Amino acid sequence: MAHRRLRGVTKLNCCHSVVIISADVQTATLDSSLEGVDQGETLVLDAAKRLGFDEDALHEIGVSVRECLVNAVAHGNRYHGRKKVHLNVSEEKDRLAIEIADEGPGFEPDSVPDPLGEDNLLRQSGRGLLMIRAFMDEFSVTRREPAGTLVRMVKLRKAE
Repeated sequence: MAHRRLRGVTKLNCCHSVVIISADVQTATLDSSLEGVDQGETLVLDAAKRLGFDEDALHEIGVSVRECLVNAVAHGNRYHGRKKVHLNVSEEKDRLAIEIADEGPGFEPDSVPDPLGEDNLLRQSGRGLLMIRAFMDEFSVTRREPAGTLVRMVKLRKAE
């Protein structure tokens, strides 16, 4: 990973992705690949560690972000080489806000079958959304115009 400092902003060039880091907001444009998923997960977990999240919370954040990024790459962008995944991470004193957007056709989360339903217990779909909802304190899905999906997740840091 190459680091470059420009007027108070650090640019990291990593595997065709560019990450811009300021004091408490980070933005990344990631390739639609599993390598891009790894880069995004690392970026978010580094931010969570700086905020002092405990090991359990770090695990929950990591699982949620990875599931969301994989969904963006696989289901949203369908591994299309020219489509990107956009990641925004905002660090505040007691919360970590994460936004993940793809450039795919979009989807409605209510159309995903309930993985706990008797007919769906052996199906793979929906489990990632179930885990994200369980692990994160806030979760929303919005359609982007002209195309794509924006997922917003927030994890609150518990007082010790």
